[in-house]
Amino acid sequence: MSRLPLPEPETLSPYLHTAYESAEEDWSGRNVVRAFGHAPEMMETYLTQFYYPWHTSSAPGARLSPRLKELVRLRIATLNGCVTCKAARLAADTVAEVEALGIDDYAGSEDYSPSEKAAVWFAEMLAVDHHSITDQHIAELREHYDDGEIVELMMMAGQYIGFGRMLAVLQLEVASCPLPAMRT
Repeated sequence: MSRLPLPEPETLSPYLHTAYESAEEDWSGRNVVRAFGHAPEMMETYLTQFYYPWHTSSAPGARLSPRLKELVRLRIATLNGCVTCKAARLAADTVAEVEALGIDDYAGSEDYSPSEKAAVWFAEMLAVDHHSITDQHIAELREHYDDGEIVELMMMAGQYIGFGRMLAVLQLEVASCPLPAMRT
């Protein structure tokens, strides 16, 4: 049960009502939309002006590939224990299902490039132990990415972490046991 009252679907803004109607008929997807009925402009602005443009790399100035962002998003979904986020496929054309399902074992897999592994590891550290990130870790990340790409990686990972945790706090997500970090 949500920690906030959920507005009835018929009271939602046109944008949210359309999102509600197009969401799969699972409890969490539709209720996430309903929770934003309290601030409909926030959800519409977030999805149309930030999340989807930056995740798909269609935003002006986007540097990282949709594939990389999707791998990071999927790993963070596991760390957040977000079943809804883990089940979503936002870059199915660039991340094969076997890669999406195998992201939690990325470190030992040949399915991901060294630069993808570095980004996923860094995002994982942001999610589970950001205070332990050192200058050396940043230097290692710079072997694969320039400074603008690193900023984009941190921004995208941060919002994946935050949105998933918001869903958990509002109890809009099926409870799941998050996994610990794979390596340090």
